[in-house]
Amino acid sequence: MEKTSGVKLLGSHPSPFVNRVVLALTIKSIHYELVEVNPHKDGEILAKYNPVHKKIPVLVHGDKPISESLIIVRYIDEVWNEGPSILPTDPYDRAMALFWAAYIDDKWFPLFKQLQGSQEGDSRKETLDKITEGLVFLEKAFKDSSKGKPFFGGETVGYLDIAMGSVVGWIKVAETLIGQKIFDDEKAPLLVGWIDKIYSENSVKDAMLNPQTLLEVFKKLQAMKTEAAAT
Repeated sequence: MEKTSGVKLLGSHPSPFVNRVVLALTIKSIHYELVEVNPHKDGEILAKYNPVHKKIPVLVHGDKPISESLIIVRYIDEVWNEGPSILPTDPYDRAMALFWAAYIDDKWFPLFKQLQGSQEGDSRKETLDKITEGLVFLEKAFKDSSKGKPFFGGETVGYLDIAMGSVVGWIKVAETLIGQKIFDDEKAPLLVGWIDKIYSENSVKDAMLNPQTLLEVFKKLQAMKTEAAAT
């Protein structure tokens, strides 16, 4: 199977998990076709390519499907190994990158869904406190991983930059909706600086999710939900 043959990405552009794959493909300069798939409507396609979870993203490489965003990123790094390395080569650094990426997915980013569903008051404050606690952990992870360089991956955008960078746009949307900063200069100055760097980094800036565009997507989805509930 040719490495460059038949590379398709099944997913939806605003999805942070699809964006991870886009970022990895961009870093490796891999030509691919994005096939827009709505997980709520295109069940047949997902049943064919991802029958276990029926979720996006799915990378189809030479008719072989690979699912789960971070697994896909690792696959891309291993198959297209002649390009820039995404995962750290040092075993400890690699283990830490995998650990913190899993933390983002399993513990930290899900808090933003809770935040969306919470009302002002104790419930929202409790969720925000947990988000802040996680942000402090991630600030230290950045300091340890970057070793004084611009990115989690050091001089270049790496695995943890992709895992974290893909969710920044939606977190910026959350900041707008609640009228409160999540990425705080006092609590996470290194991460605030990192956001500026990754959004201006030539290798990925065109692939990063735009917060303003995402906000418009969110408003449109909310309007559709409201309209559906009224009928």
